[in-house]
Order: sequence, then C-alpha cells, then structure tokens
Amino acid sequence: MNPYKYNKQVWKIVLLFFAAMIGIASLLYTNYLVKNLSTSERTKAEVWAMSTRSIMSMPDVDDEFISFVYAVRDSLSLPAIITDTKGNIIFWRDLDSTKTNIETEVEHKKGLVYDTDYFQKQLHTMKGMHPPIMLDLDTGESWFVYYKDSSALQQLRVFPYIQLSLIAIFLVIAYTVFNSIKKSEQNLVWVGMAKEAAHQLGTPISSLMGWIELIRLKYNAENDDVVNEMERDVERLEIVADRFSKIGSTPSLSNHNVYLVVNDFMNYFKIRTSDKITFILDGDRHVEAMLNVPLFDWIIENLLKNAVNAIGTEGTIKVSITENIAKEEIFIDISDTGKGIPRSNFETIFQPGFTTRKRGWGLGLSLTMRMVSYHKGQIFVKESEIGKGTTFRIILKSNLKYEPTQV
Repeated sequence: MNPYKYNKQVWKIVLLFFAAMIGIASLLYTNYLVKNLSTSERTKAEVWAMSTRSIMSMPDVDDEFISFVYAVRDSLSLPAIITDTKGNIIFWRDLDSTKTNIETEVEHKKGLVYDTDYFQKQLHTMKGMHPPIMLDLDTGESWFVYYKDSSALQQLRVFPYIQLSLIAIFLVIAYTVFNSIKKSEQNLVWVGMAKEAAHQLGTPISSLMGWIELIRLKYNAENDDVVNEMERDVERLEIVADRFSKIGSTPSLSNHNVYLVVNDFMNYFKIRTSDKITFILDGDRHVEAMLNVPLFDWIIENLLKNAVNAIGTEGTIKVSITENIAKEEIFIDISDTGKGIPRSNFETIFQPGFTTRKRGWGLGLSLTMRMVSYHKGQIFVKESEIGKGTTFRIILKSNLKYEPTQV
C-alpha cells in the first residue's frame, strides 16, 4: 500500500467525518430551537385571535378590562390575517402600513393606499406556511387566522446554512494556508538537501576525472572505448551535481533545437538500457524553444526511466516532437508499451512522495513537473491504458515566430 495515498485518504475521511458531525449537530440544534419558537409563535397567534374575537363579542364591561384585552391583542408582533369562511379579510396585523390603509384623499397624498393584490399575496404566503387557526363565534360563524413566521424565526431557519458555509470557507482558507506553509517548508528542506548533495559530490567527481586521466596515461588508453564511456559517465555525474546545485534558483534559458537536445540524451541513455527495449525518436527536426539543457535532460531522463520501469523487460519507447503552429507551442509526447496508469492517478503521480514501486522516494515526476514549470511549460498524462502503455505530453512555448500569409 502506498503510504502517501493511504495517509491522504485517512486525513480526508477524518476531516470529512468531523465536518459532517459539526454540520449535523448544528442543524439538529437549530431545528430544535426553530420548533420551539414556532410553537411559541403559534400560541401568540391563537391568543391574538381570541383576544380579537373577545373584543368583537365583548359586552359592556369596565374600561380597565377592555384596556387589558387590547393590551393582550396588541402584544402580538407577528404578521397575521383573519378571514371569514368566504375568504374575505376581516382583520390584519403587522403588514406593510403603506399598503393596508383604506384609501382616502389625505392618505392618498401621503402615498398610503389599500392594495388588494398585496393582501392576497400575503394571505397566499401565510396559507403556505401554517395551517389556519379556526375560531367559532357566538353567531355561529367561523373565522380563520393565518400568520407568518417572525423575521427572527425566518433568520434562524437559514442561520445554520450560513454558519456552515462560513465554516467551510474558513476551513478551505485555513487548509490552503497551512498547505502552502507546509509545501514551503518541504521545498526549503529539499533545496537544502539538493545543494548539500551537489556539494558533497564535487570532491569525488573531481577525483574520478583525475583517475581517468591517470589510466589513459599509464595504459596508453587515449582512444579506448571503455575509458571514453567512463569519462562520459563522470561528466554525467558533473551534470547531475550541477542540476542539484541549481535547485531553488531560477535557471537561465537559451534557444535550442529541441530535436537535437532530445536526440543527444537518448543516444546517451539507450546504450545504458536493455537491448530488448527499442527507442524511437521522430517528428519535427527544426522546432526551437528556450531551454536549460541540463535541466531539460533531467526531464527527459526521468520520463524515460519511468518508461523503462513500466515496460520491465521488453517493449518500445517512442518520443514524438510536433509543433502547433497556430498556438506557437511544441508538443513532446513520450510513449511506452508498459503496464499503464489508472485514470484515478493521473494527477496524483505528480505529487511528492507518490510511488507505485517498492523502492523509491516518489520525487521523480514531482521534480519533473517543477522543471517543466521552470521552462514555462506544462506536463500531464495524455493517455494511458492498463496493460498497453502510457503517453506523457510536455508542452513548451515555441521560439519560432510565424507571420500570417498575406493574400
């Protein structure tokens, strides 16, 4: 099991679980408060309806009792409407005062009107919110009381969703910030290790170059093929050390023929690989791009090594170089006939620490993506099929400019 993938999945599950628990707890408690407040408001609506009925049917009583009943009725702070059995509006409470006035000349000048459509819309809304409260009058008639939730209750209904949205936004921001800090710390560690490795390699490489020269002089091996290949390998070590020393700094780019750069490295690489693996290079031989050759060779090396590992014993590796003239881009496709990559891993394979091999740090493709970005390019898995092979695509900006044809 890949520890990187496993740990990432565990953390995702844990965070998702706690987020779900917070959300459920918030919704349950809010629904509990809404239910209690809704019950309280219905009771207020019933009290208002009964007090209104009492006023209508009240016999002559002392002024103090009448004042008390009016005070009870006016204590309600809910929008409410009373209708008869035919749906005619009899009384209302806490509606828009500019639209609930019987039209008179004075009120009309003040902008106060009696808006019938407004009443019907409010009544329709109230009917959709709660079942009516029915009141039986002494005359044998019945009244129906409709009401709306108070603004506090309406806000409380949407509060948990606003709260969860804010929590989600906060978590996303916090995750992004901490992830950025973590990546910065990791980058500093890798840069330090790379530069230290380059420094440590310097002395033995210089010694190896001296030993090779000594072998040539002692055994008269000036043109010996084995010694020449040894020298090429030591020079390769120098290039590798130089690569590590440049990690963390902006590389210098210069114009190069892409086909020639790739061809030079493939000629070096393929003689150090099994004869059962066939290398093919084709495509446009004239395209040019701004490259840092040591770093670009490292990109090709990582991709070719991955292709060799994916193939195993026998297969084909093909590198195709084409140009998209319209977009002034160069496409470099590295294809192999290896075991393939699951589609779910197309993005994950470029993350530090991800590897499908029993041995390895899982840094090759991560460094490759970093180096491609140094060249202001892109890299991605173009296509892959399990058991048939994989194609990686590198996109670089072409350094050749084309003028539109004049008609």
